Amino acid sequence: MENQFLIDSDELSPVALERKHKLENDPSSRTDHMQYMEGQQIIKSDIRDRVMSEVESYEPERYTAQDVVRALDRQNLTPEDLKALLSPAAEPFLEKMAERARIETRKHFGNTVYLFTPLYIANYCENYCVYCGFNCYNKIRRMKLTHEQIEHEMKVIADSGMEEILILTGESKSKSDVKYIGEACKLAKKYFRMVGIEIYPVNVEDYKYLHECGVDYVTVFQETYDTDKYETLHLAGHKRVWPYRFDAQERALMGGMRGVAGSALLGLSDFRKDALASALHMYFLQRKYPHAEISLSCPRLRPIINNGKINPRDVGEKQLCQILCAYRIFLPFAGITVSSRESKSFRDGIVKIAATKISAGVSTGIGDHESKYTGKENDNEGDEQFEINDSRSFEQMYRDMSGEGLQPVLNDYLYV
Repeated sequence: MENQFLIDSDELSPVALERKHKLENDPSSRTDHMQYMEGQQIIKSDIRDRVMSEVESYEPERYTAQDVVRALDRQNLTPEDLKALLSPAAEPFLEKMAERARIETRKHFGNTVYLFTPLYIANYCENYCVYCGFNCYNKIRRMKLTHEQIEHEMKVIADSGMEEILILTGESKSKSDVKYIGEACKLAKKYFRMVGIEIYPVNVEDYKYLHECGVDYVTVFQETYDTDKYETLHLAGHKRVWPYRFDAQERALMGGMRGVAGSALLGLSDFRKDALASALHMYFLQRKYPHAEISLSCPRLRPIINNGKINPRDVGEKQLCQILCAYRIFLPFAGITVSSRESKSFRDGIVKIAATKISAGVSTGIGDHESKYTGKENDNEGDEQFEINDSRSFEQMYRDMSGEGLQPVLNDYLYV
């Protein structure tokens, strides 16, 4: 059966344009975003209900300065304390929050910062997410790397000194199936000590297979925990199913993964509620799977190809700093990643306070690491998912972090 949401060409046919228009303007043409699609595994878990119960009862405006002070005085914070630290009442206490976060970070992670780089191996996508450059109705150059091209890109990255890689694809099972991704992960193990993936959510058995191929950890972004808003942003494709995406990290852990990461894409909906849900999602996972390594990210919206006006709603750097400090104080053992979506100055500052991991030598395009690392021209490249903000190379990032008085770490885990 033809996949109606896989657009191979950068030019949309009249039929595709009509379908796109109908999805945007006729809600009845969309599938139920809370209903599982065929082949999507349902697991028995109470984490989703626990997270959403806390979020639905959260009223940020009702918290006071006293609530914030009480939270900052606690050694071990409760979800209620986290709500106070994410509230508007906490904004005047940002310096105190930053100092508490800095102490917690140094206590549990020392004076270190972890470096990694992403590698996009395909940008075909079967989802229509209105804010993403890869979405199936966006007119971009589509590309899928061969295994030879993947290995070449990996060698270029490894030759720079990088030891951890994050493999990404667009969300197309027909163009980038699990076996294709698994073979890429096997190649990655030849060049890197740590391998992560950020792909479409899969079932437990698929995560088990990918773990056997060498994957250490899985990152899945919920985008927004606001189910009503999620429905208006994800109009077609498997990604439209909100609950299946929510349970992805737990299925990954059930499949044997060592660690998982996640977050909302801040700016799509109420950022305070999405930040609360992100932290509680990881918090309840940690309590259920105490052996797992849990990490949080904090991506904000960035402009995409053919739409440079996409930017985070109400989430400035001050608000982002508040969120990250709240994350660190509430989850002192969790990793916190700040991506190249953020500016050099912000990333240089936040690693001294709350963040423990940053990307370097970043490209969100397909097959262009050699051209960006070496300057060698390459016409066979696919378009980027979004515009990055901090384009520093791995070598420059290493020097800058050292210059900030931090110890860059490339790998802290050995299999024996």
